[in-house]
Amino acid sequence: MTLVTYNSGRFIKRCLESVLEQEYANLEVVIVDNASTDGTIDILEQFADSCRLYYNDENIGFAAAQNQAIALAQGEWILTLNPDVLLLPNFIQELVDAGMADSKIGTVCGKLLSIRANFDLHEKQLVDSTGIYFNPMLRHLDRGSLEVDNGHYLNFEYVFGATAAAALYRRKMIEDISIQGEFFDPDFFVYREDADVAWRAQLMGWRCIYTPDARGYHVRNVLPGNRRALPAEINMHSVKNRFLMRIKNITPDLYRRNWFSITWRDVVVVGACLLHEHSSLRAFVYIARNWKHFIEKRREIMKRRRVKDEYIAGWFSYQPVSRPAPKPAARAKSRMRAARG
Repeated sequence: MTLVTYNSGRFIKRCLESVLEQEYANLEVVIVDNASTDGTIDILEQFADSCRLYYNDENIGFAAAQNQAIALAQGEWILTLNPDVLLLPNFIQELVDAGMADSKIGTVCGKLLSIRANFDLHEKQLVDSTGIYFNPMLRHLDRGSLEVDNGHYLNFEYVFGATAAAALYRRKMIEDISIQGEFFDPDFFVYREDADVAWRAQLMGWRCIYTPDARGYHVRNVLPGNRRALPAEINMHSVKNRFLMRIKNITPDLYRRNWFSITWRDVVVVGACLLHEHSSLRAFVYIARNWKHFIEKRREIMKRRRVKDEYIAGWFSYQPVSRPAPKPAARAKSRMRAARG
């Protein structure tokens, strides 16, 4: 398991306690701190006997620090986790069991439920994420976000991708889809890097499976409706990464099919930056200055694309798209768990 902290003192103790209570054998915990100044380091030191701790001298961003942690980890499966997540004790085991159902499954996600910042539950239990999907405007959204959890999302399904707040990645896929030796793109710094990975993984023929048997809780600060409450830096990265993700991953066919929706959303985003969110205009300067570098990444991704245009286009819809996936047989799950001791 890999975890990146940055001023995460409010959450990290409860998060790590839930991690260390996992029923999964041979759990490895690698934590990279991005120069926290709020007491996070003092809390991490309490877990020095059970976790591998690494401290950066500066905040290099979530994406780069996760790459650092993944390189330090040794497992066949890597769970990326946010500090504001709490896991039920069987979370990791259920993810791994689901991922073993098919060798082409590269990503596994479970059912994350929403929880308040003080880790209190809402009066009505709300869904945080059951995977991510893209709509024709190229917006990536969490499947089921803020819906009342009334017992739905109970089937094993293939979905487009997983939120990196709690996503399990197969090491073989990480190595296969990395570009210039990087799994998460450090140019993203923070936000949308998981959607970029999901899109790239789909282009290269890997699948993402959702299992309802893995459950956890997530304090989510970034939602489509609370943009004005977010720091200007986060909003700038959000704008930058919307266009960077497209530069790298969109195929001509997908753009042709959705050009009107894409253009309409672009007008809204650019207009908002020009009229209100002036600090986000830096996003376009960054893209212009690094254009050649981004095009090099695009060429590498397109050269390694393995799926047909129709397959990719089928995932982009205003309603979440999912497809039936195999449920691990009880006997197979027992064998897998016995093999791990």
